[in-house]
Amino acid sequence: MLNNYNGLAQPFWQNGPAPGQFYHFTGGQQQIQNLPRELTTAGPYGTQRNTARITTGSSVLGIRFDGGVMIAADTMVSYGSLSRYQSIDRVFKINEKILLGGGDDFADIQSIKRTIDQKMIADQCRADEIEMKPTELAMWLTRVLYNRRTRMNPLFIDVVVGGVNAEGKPFLGNVDLRGRFYEDFVVATGFARHLAIPLVRESKPAGREFTAEEASNLIRKCMEVLYYRDTRNTSKYTVGVCTPSGSVVEGPYKVDENWSFASTIKGY
Repeated sequence: MLNNYNGLAQPFWQNGPAPGQFYHFTGGQQQIQNLPRELTTAGPYGTQRNTARITTGSSVLGIRFDGGVMIAADTMVSYGSLSRYQSIDRVFKINEKILLGGGDDFADIQSIKRTIDQKMIADQCRADEIEMKPTELAMWLTRVLYNRRTRMNPLFIDVVVGGVNAEGKPFLGNVDLRGRFYEDFVVATGFARHLAIPLVRESKPAGREFTAEEASNLIRKCMEVLYYRDTRNTSKYTVGVCTPSGSVVEGPYKVDENWSFASTIKGY
């Protein structure tokens, strides 16, 4: 087939690829070659799927109070800078004593969540009345994530682990992709480390823990600040609550939006 452009007859799809073939661009680029089979088969540590974050979740915030812990996260998962998925729960109930909040790469969060679920099933099958506690899960995660990191195939996750131990004592900790761990009355991932933790720490009562009502109010205030300041957050969020009587994930709740202050912002 020919076309007429400026009076010259030319092939209709000049320099285009044949069906099923690669483009041939100008500038000296070579045609993409198929990789040898030995480079695409699984190695001794399995197949490496990706080396970068693709779909990511933003901040997770955890607060310990006198009767348990609360963990909150918004429901948006971004595809790069695109707000792709707007109703994804990132706070999970592991069992009646453990909650898990996941930040960073959501595919890796799903992967570690499936592995944890298999451990829970294995514990149930033993029927020895021994149930994993939050401290044990946090220590296990440090070993798994450090192992993956030393094999240069890390899980790109940043998780908050909270719950109640056998003695009824609340536990709250954070584990990152390198297997580093710390425990505190407030822990967070993402921008919440910079925006929410200072708000919680300055509100800490002297000589006592937060009450459940105080923790709930702080969660609400911090999620509002994160929604306004973090461009990867949405107005909807879920909250996991774990007490000696059990654990539950509630929501989604919605931030009380108020944009009346926008008219006072200058210089943009």
